[in-house]
Amino acid sequence: MDDRAPTVRVRLGLAYDGTAFAGWARQPGQRTVQGAVEEALTRLLPGADGLTVAGRTDSGVHATGQVAHLDVPVALWDAYAGTLARRLSAVLPADVRVRSAEVAPPQFDARFCALCRWYAYRVGDAPWELDPLRRRDTLAWPRRLDVDAMAAASAGLLGEHDFAAYCRRRPGATTVRALLGLDWERGPDGVITATVRADAFCHSMVRSLIGALLAVGEGRRPVDWPAGLLARRERAGQVAVAPPYGLTLIRVDYPPDGQLAARAQATRRLRVLPVPECR
Repeated sequence: MDDRAPTVRVRLGLAYDGTAFAGWARQPGQRTVQGAVEEALTRLLPGADGLTVAGRTDSGVHATGQVAHLDVPVALWDAYAGTLARRLSAVLPADVRVRSAEVAPPQFDARFCALCRWYAYRVGDAPWELDPLRRRDTLAWPRRLDVDAMAAASAGLLGEHDFAAYCRRRPGATTVRALLGLDWERGPDGVITATVRADAFCHSMVRSLIGALLAVGEGRRPVDWPAGLLARRERAGQVAVAPPYGLTLIRVDYPPDGQLAARAQATRRLRVLPVPECR
């Protein structure tokens, strides 16, 4: 017999300034976003369990559209429903905010049900013109960048590939990913924003892609160089990883409720590229 109190699954929307955090994931002796959020949850919701996040951002990376879930005892949820986001933000440090807290279907999993994760990387190639108020989330680049060249190079990276050249390998993890979009735009303020979206990313993949494309933008590498690295099956030492503070997780997409379980099952399957037939 299960004596545990009945729970409700709660979906959280989070935003944070990653500057002073050692990433999302809890680490001994380090200040992390997960640690800060779990400490606040412990104060307000003793008995809540299983905080799971859509994307474990690296040290120094920000978020405006992060998503997480946890299971909350029904009695506690009934007591805090409608005020939980406000109450959590009141006990969190100023560089983390819970923007929303709502009931989700039991099948919802912030990590495995995600269809698409969206990141934005901001670069200013005229550092003397950068807004000082954006210094925490915009990379100051000392040389002029060719946005058209970076866009052309990005086109060759789209689709499902083994991105081993752009990833730091983790034991048992695949480096096959489906890159759905990588767009560049120079805004009215002169700042260039790369919007990157994929079903998932491997460790350091976004910043490695940005680093390779910046090399194209300033003319150090040809347009076809980033796509050419996809043939490699190990990390490419020539690729410089862009600094973390220009990167922000801005959005996570999910399927309709009726498709959540199927999506989670598909995501959990280890993905590999087809092996070419011998001829």
